[in-house]
Amino acid sequence: MTTAYCFDLDGTLTRQELLPLIASSVGLEDEISVLTQATIDGLLPFDKSFKLRVRLLRDARLDWIHSALEEQVEFDPAILDFITRHPQQSFVITGNLDLWVRPVLDKLGIQNFTSLARLGEDGQLEGVEHILHKGDAVSSLRGRFERIVAIGEGMNDVPMFEAADWRIAYGGVHSPNKVLVKLSDFVTYDGKALCRLLSTL
Repeated sequence: MTTAYCFDLDGTLTRQELLPLIASSVGLEDEISVLTQATIDGLLPFDKSFKLRVRLLRDARLDWIHSALEEQVEFDPAILDFITRHPQQSFVITGNLDLWVRPVLDKLGIQNFTSLARLGEDGQLEGVEHILHKGDAVSSLRGRFERIVAIGEGMNDVPMFEAADWRIAYGGVHSPNKVLVKLSDFVTYDGKALCRLLSTL
């Protein structure tokens, strides 16, 4: 049976949330951290929260963002090793902007689904062209795979979990959202344990 492994990015594959890191370039760490946590907890709808965070961060310099992500983002080594061994079956599904997280996705080197930035004539970020619905991303893989495993931790991963066959809430960075835990078939808090579980499914 062919299986696709669909990973959330921020706080699942990475050991930190990316938007607060990006926010440090414009001095908005506190504001973005509060909005990010409220979204993870399900207190704010992802779509509205994300558009607001993009608006706040619109003036952040892209070169600084890419440099910061390249230097500071860490991956869980066990999960990275799993992806390296299953590159054709592993996918990143993130609501984050393609324009911002490109260096991180390039490092992973696997197919990904992201939200899309809207650029002005000067090439600067104007806003959000399209916010990814994670359930749609999972559904688009159905023709290629017989079974889909979703791994995530935040409220915006709920549509991905609802569309998947197996659901794993992962708390390697922070506790997974309570709604997500209720939807999950498994809950794990360690990268090595997660990869052992993925290998047995």
